[in-house]
Amino acid sequence: MELKCSIQNYLWGKQGLNSIVAALMKSADPEFIPKKEVPYAELWMGTHPNGPSFLKHQNISLNEYIQSNSNILGNKVEEIYGKKLPFLFKVLSINKALSIQVHPNKEQAEKLHEAQPELYKDANHKPEMAIALTEFEALYGFRPMDEISFYIQKIPELRAAIGVDNIPRYNSSIEKEVQNVLKSCFTSLVTQSPQIIFEQLSKFRKRLSIMDEDRQSLHADLIERLHSDYPGDVGCFSIYFFNYIKLQPGEAIYIGANEPHTYLFGDCIECMACSDNVVRAGLTSKIKDIETLVSMLTYIGEPVADKKFKALREDECTQIFRPPIQDFAVAKITIAPEILSYNLIQRNSASILIIIDGKAEILHSQILHRVNPGSILFIEANKSVNIKMPSNSAPMLIFQAFVNI
Repeated sequence: MELKCSIQNYLWGKQGLNSIVAALMKSADPEFIPKKEVPYAELWMGTHPNGPSFLKHQNISLNEYIQSNSNILGNKVEEIYGKKLPFLFKVLSINKALSIQVHPNKEQAEKLHEAQPELYKDANHKPEMAIALTEFEALYGFRPMDEISFYIQKIPELRAAIGVDNIPRYNSSIEKEVQNVLKSCFTSLVTQSPQIIFEQLSKFRKRLSIMDEDRQSLHADLIERLHSDYPGDVGCFSIYFFNYIKLQPGEAIYIGANEPHTYLFGDCIECMACSDNVVRAGLTSKIKDIETLVSMLTYIGEPVADKKFKALREDECTQIFRPPIQDFAVAKITIAPEILSYNLIQRNSASILIIIDGKAEILHSQILHRVNPGSILFIEANKSVNIKMPSNSAPMLIFQAFVNI
């Protein structure tokens, strides 16, 4: 069944047809006319009440269809989650940084929801995965402590913002000591007065403007970009605590509970557990909950290479990103033009499939769908799906989300 899905126009999104979200929707629906000045940030595929999907040729939501039909999610899915789709599938098109944030685990989410239901609107965790469609920039996880120490020693304005002249002494071979020092320094930074942060950022930016050799190693261009979008925000200094990651198309990161992160620029496929729980600390005009965030964070420094999440090959066309949670997995399907017919791997879970590149005919439950970039299909559990490629066609790129059971 083909779906009609929701668009979110957050201010950080790319505008008009610069957004892959808008381009995909225009390809799938000729009546959709993107507006040049409007940001098209996210395409939501699923049953989340803030952006539900609908069956394209019926006046019914996907959630209503699931509720009124038996066994379409898959027996194991319904045993664990009931008649609920436990994931939200997205396409993101990012022009400027999102909030520096962390997501709680299930136990933390339950407590936060009970204590502050107006801020934390559900009791679910929110692990998520991003798979790059274009070159994609993010901050994710703490850097190794020796990298953080280098920046603190190198940048006097950062030391002043933290409020210490030197990193406290610690034994680098004792993990607990390293974590305690990291927590102390980061907490001091994000709880510093906004006036001091603003002053130290101003001094640092002036010094960067006359530098030659150190500009690149100190990420001067990134500091300027973040400061332009969020003037004086403490999140600008966070780039010296968090790993700066550039993903190439097809590379991925998986973000579990209590991992600090933000997406900076680019386009990606995203999949997450169905939740709205976000604890913010910077690069945002939204409510910050610093006390909760610093108490939750995982203070473990890891190099960039350890933060990328690898796919496993399933067959000649399909790779699977299978994270260590049940809520979702994502398959990346690449079909070369010379492969005239391809059968999708059957899943014991219902799935949502989106065409990113290429055209084809898809046969599902005796119904033939002609699909273009932007076409989105809901596929019931244990169903066979055949993809027929037209002659002289371009390669196809497809992503498919399903429950990881």
